[in-house]
Amino acid sequence: MKPTINVIGLGAGDIDQLPLGLYRKMREYQGKLFVRTLDHPVIQSLQAEGVEFQSFDSVYEKNEHFEAVYREITNLLLEYARTENNILYAVPGHPMLAEKTVQLLLEHEQIEVNIYGGQSYLDDLFSSLKIDPIDGFQFLDATSFIRNQVDYRHHIIFCQVYDAFIASEVKLVLLEDLPPDHPVTIVEAVGSKEEKLVTIPLEELDHKTHMSNLTSVYVPPINASRLNHQFFRLREVIAQLRGPDGCPWDKKQTHESLRRYLIEEAYEFIDAVNRQDDENMIEELGDILLQVMLHSQIGEDAGLFTIDDVLLSITDKMIRRHPHVFADTSAQTTEEVMKNWDQIKREEKGEQSSSLLDQVPDSLPGLLKAEELQKTARKVGFDWDDPTFVWNKINEEIDEVKEAIANNDPTKLEEEFGDLFFTIVNLARHYKINPELAIETTNRKFTSRFRYIEEEVQKLGTSMEELSLETLEAYWQEAKNV
Repeated sequence: MKPTINVIGLGAGDIDQLPLGLYRKMREYQGKLFVRTLDHPVIQSLQAEGVEFQSFDSVYEKNEHFEAVYREITNLLLEYARTENNILYAVPGHPMLAEKTVQLLLEHEQIEVNIYGGQSYLDDLFSSLKIDPIDGFQFLDATSFIRNQVDYRHHIIFCQVYDAFIASEVKLVLLEDLPPDHPVTIVEAVGSKEEKLVTIPLEELDHKTHMSNLTSVYVPPINASRLNHQFFRLREVIAQLRGPDGCPWDKKQTHESLRRYLIEEAYEFIDAVNRQDDENMIEELGDILLQVMLHSQIGEDAGLFTIDDVLLSITDKMIRRHPHVFADTSAQTTEEVMKNWDQIKREEKGEQSSSLLDQVPDSLPGLLKAEELQKTARKVGFDWDDPTFVWNKINEEIDEVKEAIANNDPTKLEEEFGDLFFTIVNLARHYKINPELAIETTNRKFTSRFRYIEEEVQKLGTSMEELSLETLEAYWQEAKNV
């Protein structure tokens, strides 16, 4: 026969709310009666009647984290059950509501766990707060919740707000999303004679000196318009823009019509990075995200795909292609990571296409496409290991450009310039230089120096066309030192 732990719920309030059967069970129990904490009005009343309890309050005192507390209590209960075969264990509230030790006990199949009622404090809580959970309700453990769990559009109850430290942790997380003056209600001993409700601004949540295991915190819903920083709001806004009463421009857009905007926004973000302008980076990343959302909404309007499909695709891909993080594959270096990535990518694609180069998008800008073609060819060994050979190839291509010039052959000259550019990209790649970023750096440098010349010429009250090349060159040299 399995050792047995009988779990009794003490309810939310005082002894008058305790069912008669549970009262008798504890009064008449002959063995050791264990209780998670003595800090409960029912326990205090039973102690006054001579009922003795063995509590685990000392476990709280020697552990810093609640997870460790609950696990130690569970282990002690299992030891007592094996020794005495049948024990009684009392917990605040209902055993199946926010009672971690009971959940841990239920994981042990070698122990029989019997649950004996107890009143949940939620009924009294709803009545005292005058809220209807049908409107949307979240019940969260203040000791273990994470920010992205919280849905501020619903009624939220935090239980286990034992002390000011936990209250402070809750406050700091909520202040990430809510204004400091958002009202919250501290609920103490709901449903009992000691019931007390105090509504205060969120920023004052941890100012209350007395909190206990009977303390909860209620956070009322906030209007969705105050949550514009959350993803669901962006999705709602885009859907409205594309909806029947939305914006004429947004409604007529297609995947094809939006193509150029995605490219433009990407380059504007790169400009912000080059300027190290954090505020502008935020704005430009938002513009890029807007393009993703518009394309996704177009897909949803056509019944083809939604943003959920986009998120699922990239999340699954990141997990699959990082087995060294999410599985048991080892990858200690960047090279090993890329090797695994390419291998997984090939497996995902299934049948091989007719050419390895088919994986390089046709729409890439010329320099970037040249780099990707070369990197793809390198994967199968088609590349020089020594950049010396690339230098020699550049000299060869320059000679061929000169020959095409001498022969006055425009078609051949364009081809040879292309060969020269392609080889220069190859050289840049060997030195780990991104050709697109390199040419953009030079473009910005040229722009800055040319504008300096324009400003200096303007000071003279003349125009650039009226000045000699030598004079303009002198200003150019000055610009290098500005």
